[in-house]
Parts: sequence; C-alpha cells; structure tokens
Amino acid sequence: MESLESIIGHSFREPRLLAEALTHGSVSYESQRSGIDNQRLEFLGDAVLQLALSHELFVQLPEADEGRLTKTRAHVVSTKSLAALSRRMGLGRYLVMGRGEEANGGRDRDSSLADALEAVIGAIYLDAGLEASMQFIQRILGDDLDLVLRGQGESNPKGDLQEKLQAVNAEAPVYRIVSQSGPDHAKLFDAVVTWQGNELGRGSGKSKKEAEVRAAEAALLHLPV
Repeated sequence: MESLESIIGHSFREPRLLAEALTHGSVSYESQRSGIDNQRLEFLGDAVLQLALSHELFVQLPEADEGRLTKTRAHVVSTKSLAALSRRMGLGRYLVMGRGEEANGGRDRDSSLADALEAVIGAIYLDAGLEASMQFIQRILGDDLDLVLRGQGESNPKGDLQEKLQAVNAEAPVYRIVSQSGPDHAKLFDAVVTWQGNELGRGSGKSKKEAEVRAAEAALLHLPV
C-alpha cells in the first residue's frame, strides 16, 4: 500500500482503513459475508466530500445563489467526474474485487472507481480527521475545480440527470417539446422532462436542444444531490 499512500499523500496510522476502502462490494457478495467492503466508508466519504466542496464553493462564489451552488457541486461530484479523478490516480489497479466483477470490467467501471475514491476520503477522515480529508479533497480536485469556477468545465445536464435517475431505475427520462413561439428566425421552444410519468422540470431555449438542456437543469435543482 505504500505506493498508493504516496499517490494519496497520506500515510495511514490504521492501514486497515485503506484496505477496506479498496474492497469492492462484490467481495461480500461472492464470499456471502457482510461488512467486508467499502460501502460504509463510501457513505461517509460522500458526506465529507459534500461538506468540503460546499464550503469551497460558498467561499469561492460569494455572489452565487443556492441554485448555482447546488448545480456546480453536483457537476463536480458526479460519478463521471469522480471516476475520472480516480483513473488519474490509478486507483483501479489497487481495487480488491470478486472474480466475476473483475471479469466483467469492474476494475474500470465508473461507479466502482467513484465509490472507491469516496471510500478513500472516508478512510482518511477516520484515520486523521476532517482537516486531513479536506486537504486531500482540495489536492485531488485542484485544476478541475478551478475550471468549473471559471465556467470552463464540461457541463452535461442531460447526461447528469440520466445518470442520477438510472442509479435508481433503468428507465430513461423523456423529453418533449410542448410549445414553440416567435417568428421562424427567432423561435423560442419550451421543453418538459418527465420520468416514470412524473414531470421533473421545464425549460426554454432558442433551439429544441437548448430547451431540453434547460429542462434538465431545472430537474437537477430539485433532485437530491
């Protein structure tokens, strides 16, 4: 584990915490034994990450309202974003997982990598406290957070919404253009996004695509982060 500790920038007083953070849920499933995976640490690390990022955004964006803060935070801590950070660290090669999961590409699966990174954050929190875990978060986010704060980070509201919803149920959200107005050279489209028969958000734009993106943004603001 020493090479990973060097990458993380933290030497664990309790190495078992790091080992637990790297143990995928498939190990519990295949061994039929509970409590030997990273799911509890992932739960804790997610909360620490949310707190650290909320504080950073609150300080860095003093004029931003709650909606923008929530949207920015959701983008930075999305499964896709966290998995990308995890890949840069090479976290995947340290994961311990069941044979079936590894055979099916689990070592490079976004959800596995994102969960492992959050579990590592949780492990650092238990090992050394909040300040150490927040320093780690600031270090790994680094340039990515700067890009987002400058408005240059990649944004994909429709993709983010689908990812959140399909984590609950495989059904995809449905977009409909419900109205359009204005002359041909300056039309305005209104879109609505629904999921499982429920309306989640509405948006308007100068194109159908823009209207759908705005609807997705509206839906994300009302979903749990």
